[in-house]
Amino acid sequence: MRNCVSVNLKKDEIVIKLSEVAEQEEIIESLKKKLPELKKLYKDEKTPIKITGKVLKNKEIDQIQEMIKSKIDVEIEFDMPKTLGLHSIKKTFERNIAVSETKFHRGSLRSGQKIETEGSIVIIGDVNSGAEVIASDNIIVLGSLRGLAHAGAKGNKQAIIAAGLVDTVQIRIANIVKEIDREEEIMHKQSYISVIEDKIIIE
Repeated sequence: MRNCVSVNLKKDEIVIKLSEVAEQEEIIESLKKKLPELKKLYKDEKTPIKITGKVLKNKEIDQIQEMIKSKIDVEIEFDMPKTLGLHSIKKTFERNIAVSETKFHRGSLRSGQKIETEGSIVIIGDVNSGAEVIASDNIIVLGSLRGLAHAGAKGNKQAIIAAGLVDTVQIRIANIVKEIDREEEIMHKQSYISVIEDKIIIE
């Protein structure tokens, strides 16, 4: 595919933009051709590389990262949004959800930390892998959800989970559990998770 990978030199970083409609094989082939030219830019400097554009599966991210690292020893960042936009937050609260008491937790949850609450909870930060959030109603994470979230813990199937980025292996609403294959699933950005016909759906 023509122009499925573009390289832009910024003042303090190099931005590689991937076409949203390109297949992984096309991206890899295009990167193979561009990497020798990119490597010439590196002498003593260690300008970081930021990769944007297409939403990638975890194994695709690993493949691209390993390929670049094999040629250039440099820091690589995959640009994924850390917070929900105002539009997404508004969308979440405009849904027909029963009003409940809402608590706010400022800061990220580290591995091993656990929060349980009656009503709904808003996490102003990330829920890291190994952390746990349990609420009888809704869970809103304004950063990345990598740990366990269990909404509607007392059986409320109307409860929802919303997060800026979903990169976890399991989601629970009421008594319904969804296992997520992190190698096959895309990283869900600005996600709204609810129960439809007794199945957990990620939008």
